Amino acid sequence: MKSKTKSQKKARAAANHVAQEAYSSVPHSFVFHRGQIGKNVGQLILDVRKVMEPYTAESLKVRRKNVLKDFVAVAGPLGVTHFMIFNKTPSSVNMRVARLPKGPMLHFRVLKYSLIKDVVSSLKKHRMHDQQFTHHPLLVLNNFGSDGMQVKLMATMFQHMFPSINVHKVNLNNIKRCVLLNYNTETKEIEFRHYSLKVVPVGMSRGVKKLMQEKFPNMSKFEDISELLMKGANLSESEAEQDGEHNITELPQAYSGRGNMASQQSAVRLTEIGPRMTLQLTKIEEGMGEGNVLYHSMISKSEEEIQELLNRKEVQLKEKEERRKHQEQNVTKKKEKLEENKKKSLEGMKRKRSSAEEDSEVEDPGMQNEAVAAESDDEVEYYRQAVGAEPDEDMFPSAKKRKRAFPAKYPGRDKGAHSAKRSVSEVRTGRGWKKSKDGEKAFGKKTKPAGKTFGAKKGGRENKFGAKKKKFELNKKDKLFKSKGHNGNQSFKKKGAGARQGFKQRKGKG
Repeated sequence: MKSKTKSQKKARAAANHVAQEAYSSVPHSFVFHRGQIGKNVGQLILDVRKVMEPYTAESLKVRRKNVLKDFVAVAGPLGVTHFMIFNKTPSSVNMRVARLPKGPMLHFRVLKYSLIKDVVSSLKKHRMHDQQFTHHPLLVLNNFGSDGMQVKLMATMFQHMFPSINVHKVNLNNIKRCVLLNYNTETKEIEFRHYSLKVVPVGMSRGVKKLMQEKFPNMSKFEDISELLMKGANLSESEAEQDGEHNITELPQAYSGRGNMASQQSAVRLTEIGPRMTLQLTKIEEGMGEGNVLYHSMISKSEEEIQELLNRKEVQLKEKEERRKHQEQNVTKKKEKLEENKKKSLEGMKRKRSSAEEDSEVEDPGMQNEAVAAESDDEVEYYRQAVGAEPDEDMFPSAKKRKRAFPAKYPGRDKGAHSAKRSVSEVRTGRGWKKSKDGEKAFGKKTKPAGKTFGAKKGGRENKFGAKKKKFELNKKDKLFKSKGHNGNQSFKKKGAGARQGFKQRKGKG
């Protein structure tokens, strides 16, 4: 694949820039609902989005918690210029059309409506395909030139909802649809219609038109092709169109379709594709539904009443401004108070640190208690050396507390003066003596009873022998092991050398 040249890249970038500017310059719209709506009103919203394509949000998602301010905030970055808001009440269906960002907002009541599926199902032959919705429709306003401020404002609002068309530069092949708004001065109602546009050549017979179509007619019953061209035999009357001066025009340029040539006469035919609505203007408000009421179809007020409403509105605005200023003052006071508290807390922390440093220079009271305890120990030792006897328990209470401070697992420290009497030689040789009921015994050594006890563990063989003595079988000849105990069980009664000899003899027999 060949890479693009610099000129091709520049041309592509310039085309994208022009397309982006053209796309951003045309009006865009949001069509959504507010509140609870039924299934039919929801389908009507989708049909109105179909009419406003391609410059609308086709799959706009709306949640219950969304408010009108959310849509206004999103509309700015996306370049949305108009809102069409539907809502439903127990008595009627309403539609609001708003201009962003500052209004005005027009309130309509939907008296009647028909969906696309209803309109298409009523036609014998409909004409609707996806290519028609790639370009915006052509807007036609009828009978909006009557006197009245509200009528002119409605016409201006509807004109700015659709892109404008330059008659000298427009491409006729891009015009595939038409939106018609007709204002009835007597009933003050607006008829909303949506049509599909088709252009066919005129000045030829029905047979020739049939030949120029994609589907070739059935000529099996004709003897000659002239019957088809001249008479148009076997063609149904429904295929004949009533063309006349009302829809025949001369094309300034070639149009898509067979026979539609420039400077030739062709007929423009409209086929309704829906939706269909009958609207009635109820009121006009300034701003996004929060301003003054400019027009109301049901309520009329005098100039005095209007002036009174304006004065009341001004008072409300002043009160709102005062509340806002008061809130700002409260916020500033709170901030100042927080700063003061912060400074005070920092100063208190500094004072606390300085006092802690000063206290660290003074002696610790715990150390003083230890010194007193050491002095009391010295006094006990002095009393013992001078008098030659142990002092009473109540004479030196601090020394008693000092003794109890040692843990119990060091018994040598609990003995006090008795442990001090041991000489250095006794400690080195490990010889110490203590008195007991049995007399004097070596200190630190365990005494064992004399003789040998049966069952003492000496090695692995005796342990194995003891573990397997249940499986040991006795013979009648072994008289050394036939002695019985109290319960008649076999047991070993002999001790000493005889027992060992019997053990060796039994082992030798095996």
